[in-house]
Amino acid sequence: MTRFTDSKKSKRIGLGLLVIVALAYVGWLSLSPRKIQHMPTPAASTQQAHAELSGNIRFVAGAAQLSMLQTQSLPLAPIPLSEQLSARVTYDEEVTARIGVSFSGRILELKAAPGDVVNVGQVLAVIDSPDFGTAYADLNKVRADEKRKQLAVKRAKDLVPGEAISTRDWEAIQAEYAQAQAETARAEQRIKNLNPHALKIVGQQVSLASPLQGVVTERTASPALEIGPNLAAPLFVVTDPKRLWVSIDLPETLLSKVKLGSLVSLQSDAYPDHTFTAKIIQLGQTINPNTRRANILARVDNPDGKLLPEMFVRASVLQADGQGVRVPNQALITRGLYTYVFVEQAVGDFTLRRVKPIKRGVDFSYIGEGLRGGERVVTKGALLLEAEFLASLGEKQ
Repeated sequence: MTRFTDSKKSKRIGLGLLVIVALAYVGWLSLSPRKIQHMPTPAASTQQAHAELSGNIRFVAGAAQLSMLQTQSLPLAPIPLSEQLSARVTYDEEVTARIGVSFSGRILELKAAPGDVVNVGQVLAVIDSPDFGTAYADLNKVRADEKRKQLAVKRAKDLVPGEAISTRDWEAIQAEYAQAQAETARAEQRIKNLNPHALKIVGQQVSLASPLQGVVTERTASPALEIGPNLAAPLFVVTDPKRLWVSIDLPETLLSKVKLGSLVSLQSDAYPDHTFTAKIIQLGQTINPNTRRANILARVDNPDGKLLPEMFVRASVLQADGQGVRVPNQALITRGLYTYVFVEQAVGDFTLRRVKPIKRGVDFSYIGEGLRGGERVVTKGALLLEAEFLASLGEKQ
């Protein structure tokens, strides 16, 4: 009797388990079709990727996402002719003096150091030059001889009417006086050649002065240095740092599109957020056979002194007409056929907007449609913002 009861209980337990499994299977069948309906097919995914997106996303004040975003007001800018070109900042030779000497001597005292602002005529160094001692001694000697022979001419001239001296002697006295005058002129010219800039000279000490107003940027002079006219480098370089030249290597394919007065946009790694503007003042007259490029010069104003001679910069020759909003490529979002940017409407409020690039570059692109100059664009964290935006779209659906 007990064995029969245990067998009956086992059958009831097995039947219950079968019922539970059957119900679970039916439930799975009822839920599966609904899940499959929401799974996108490859064709649907492709169509969604090429579909145009729009909308906005907002964050509450103090949201963690805002700390990872950076916006910037982007103005309209002229469109460049090509990619950025290699360029080098140089002295403006029209306002630069490379000061050397045309005589031998030794530096007694230095009056200026690199970085000093100097005026016209300000003394840079005091030099002892035996050349001037010798030259002035020769000049005084020939002047004394000229004066003596001039008196001889005057005395002889009074004796000529009375035939107290012969014509031959009179002519000889005149010739000697002419020779003395020539020697005086030679001695004076030698001093002018030694001192072409009319430097102040006391005895044989020369005060080397600046011929223009500017800043001392280089100095090779040192105390007690023996100097001469054949120095390899100038003793001082004085220039106006507010005016500089930029030497640009221009591909020969762009020569026909560039002319005098064309504007050039400059960028430096030292100031990545600042753009300098230069103007072309000289076109290259020859082509480098190795690089197939011509060298052109542009003048750039440097009122803040940010640019320095020999600094490397990147140059973009700008088109004469046409403008676009210059946008960093990291701010652009490409989805299928369309390009987008996030525009900041207010703090924490961003709108996804479709734009049309006019010109694409390695680091920057120029937008012609969909963006106005002066609007604030997300320039850092655009991909993060895109992910948040798409996630919000999925939640709404």
